[in-house]
Amino acid sequence: MTKRNCFSLSLLLCFIFTLAFQAQAQGPSNEKKYTITGKVMDDELQVPLEYATITLQNVNKPSQVTGGVTNIDGIFEVEVAGGTYNVSVEFISYKSKNFNNLQIDKDRDLGTIFLGMDSENLDEVVVRAETTQVEVRLDKKIYNIGKDLTTAGGTVSDALNNVPSVTVDIDGGISLRGNENVKILINGKPSAMAGFGDTNVLNNLPADAIDRVEVITSPSARYDAEGTAGILNIILRQKKTLGFNGSVSLNAGTPTNAGLTANINYRTENFNLFTTTGYRYFDAPGGGFFDTRYFENSSSNYSRIFEDRNIERLNRNFNSNFGMEYFLNEKSSITGTVFYRNGEDEDLTTNSSDYYKSQEGLVLQTERREKEKEKDESWQWALNYVNNFDRNGHKLTVDFQYETDSETQFTTITEDINSNAGNIDYALIGEKVNTTEDQKEYLIQADYVLPFSKDSQFEAGYRGNFENEITDYILFQENIEEGGFVKNDILSNVFDYTENVNAVYTQYGSKFGDLSFLLGLRLENTQLKGKIDSELTDEELEENFGIPIDTDFDNNYLGLFPTVNLIYELAEEENITLGYNRRINRPRGWFINPFPSRSSTNNIFQGNPNLSPAYSNAFDLGYLKRWEKLTLTSSIYYQHETNSFERIENNVARTSVVRTIPVNLSSNDRTGAELGLLYNPAKWLRLNGSFNFFRFKTEGDYNGKSYDAENNSWFARFSSKVTLPAKIDWQTNAFYRGAYEGIQGTQEGILSLDLAFSKDIFNENATLSLNVRDLLNSRKRDSYTLTETYERDSEFQWRKGQNFTLSLIYRFNQKKQRPSKRGNGEDFEEGEF
Repeated sequence: MTKRNCFSLSLLLCFIFTLAFQAQAQGPSNEKKYTITGKVMDDELQVPLEYATITLQNVNKPSQVTGGVTNIDGIFEVEVAGGTYNVSVEFISYKSKNFNNLQIDKDRDLGTIFLGMDSENLDEVVVRAETTQVEVRLDKKIYNIGKDLTTAGGTVSDALNNVPSVTVDIDGGISLRGNENVKILINGKPSAMAGFGDTNVLNNLPADAIDRVEVITSPSARYDAEGTAGILNIILRQKKTLGFNGSVSLNAGTPTNAGLTANINYRTENFNLFTTTGYRYFDAPGGGFFDTRYFENSSSNYSRIFEDRNIERLNRNFNSNFGMEYFLNEKSSITGTVFYRNGEDEDLTTNSSDYYKSQEGLVLQTERREKEKEKDESWQWALNYVNNFDRNGHKLTVDFQYETDSETQFTTITEDINSNAGNIDYALIGEKVNTTEDQKEYLIQADYVLPFSKDSQFEAGYRGNFENEITDYILFQENIEEGGFVKNDILSNVFDYTENVNAVYTQYGSKFGDLSFLLGLRLENTQLKGKIDSELTDEELEENFGIPIDTDFDNNYLGLFPTVNLIYELAEEENITLGYNRRINRPRGWFINPFPSRSSTNNIFQGNPNLSPAYSNAFDLGYLKRWEKLTLTSSIYYQHETNSFERIENNVARTSVVRTIPVNLSSNDRTGAELGLLYNPAKWLRLNGSFNFFRFKTEGDYNGKSYDAENNSWFARFSSKVTLPAKIDWQTNAFYRGAYEGIQGTQEGILSLDLAFSKDIFNENATLSLNVRDLLNSRKRDSYTLTETYERDSEFQWRKGQNFTLSLIYRFNQKKQRPSKRGNGEDFEEGEF
């Protein structure tokens, strides 16, 4: 048996013995119980030891054994009947400490117990997670990413696509249980690392920066009420290991893909320094087509337009997250972090369009080239203060965060006629577009936790989130008659958008026997404020864009958001959870900006400044069961959403242009069920599968037309990991999303298959891996759209072809450190029931 397997088995046995101790700790109901408390710490480095084991054996009744484990702060609390006990305090790779013949006739505090490293066992400790584990809390599931080979050299989006309940579509959009109205948080807060809501930024962050992902389908009152589908909280790595240690990752692949990432940590008794810094250079070719056939009642001059789109992307991105935690004293600390992101992108989009007339056939062929250069720079400064008033969980946390993002785009659009068999009068007008976006965001947050007893606590807090985004868009068009370029006053504009959210919350949690509950109430005030600076009057804006536009709006929404979360322990490894929450979905800036995109002559997206927030009520019933080698998670859920956002396509009057615009529809009902299985039948084999089925029903009218729709869809994923001879790991990930029908058409199913192989080298200090994503080149979105005036087939692929990546990860000073392990139980989280 390898050292790594010995260590994993030891931890498993420790966990099983702990459960057994807890089961026996109840004792006869007529015996008086006393509480034994204490704290376990490393004697040299003066840090708490989490998951140290405390064993109490009755001297007179040796078969009577009880015990417990320490929490993240090294604190333990064990109830035991009166008597004389031998007490043992143990932690893997540390020397045990014993207290023999300890008389227990009252509550005893053993104080701080210091353990020293056992030099004989140092070589047995290897800090490396081997599997993706799931933890269940009252309001969320936590997936520890583990050693996912298929994401080596990949991005955060690649890692999220392997998390149960989560899907990442062709455009990089993230959905939770098939619902894309999901809130993305980084370390529990909105962040520039998530691009102020633009999830495409996650394509630029390295996957090995992630420690774990929290899937929060029934958020408690502590969390922002935004996101009707729920919340994805991405927790980045922040090493707690003492001394100087870390890892360096190198990767290269095809299409052109190269990157370097370093995770470095240095910790002493007084402070902890940590950083994740990386650079990525990659080419991501994509594209697709739009085949639009117009009916006789349309206003188009053509019977058919076929547009073939090819996208060449060249991206260069640098990310650095640097932080320092300073321990003010034993109970409090302050952490400061700085995040910096710099990106330079060069994209070339080529649209080759064929125009047909019913009687004449192909009459015109054009080629439109849009060359875009973009620079993006983001900064985030954050301060976090934590004060633990006592060891029982009495705690105050205060956060301040400031973010700024500056993005500049320069776009040149040219168009040529390749053939003109129909002698069409088609104006070739060159364009130049200058766009600048400046965003600023402030976050102030305070959370206070007050335990009433061992099993009950009260919590209250405040969060203020203040965001402003200014988009300055200037369009210059070629003057055919006089030459040169002139400003287009119809489309040029400045859009100043502000979103301010103030919230207070309170929640109470308690435990009665096997039943735990968490009740919360959140009060939020949302201000959506926008001002459009345009040369056009309100009447001219409506005439040009087809919808009434308020150029200076200030809307306030006040709402109460209750939450209820219950968990009932059927057995030590079996529980049922029930959750209810009310949520809000606020329209983002690009959903509100009414000025259309320019990436295509015939297909445009246009925002709608008349959008109002959507609200939802959701229920979730879950079941978890663990066996020795199998873990089952399941749930059924229902969500009713009002004022839901839907994208409506229509044919712009007197043109061939197809416009997509978001609108508020009446309601959206979603019912579903999901099932997940983790199965480890042998040391060399790990199987992981999940299945999610959902049914949605949309009811609503827009411009006098009904958009009622009802349909079923599903998605499933499967992962297997096999250890081959010579200790080579082979992992296969498969994902399939079933076809579904929307309010204006259908979308075909999507299949994706990834493979990866890895081998530990250099005395297991490094890992070499090779992976291929989208092995079958099948990750494409094929859609069919039907309206009153046209029908359309379309296909889009964000990244064409297979993606091969070779990665090398080297770890230094991580082999002889104490283990750091998160539990798999359903215990209360500190400050959160």
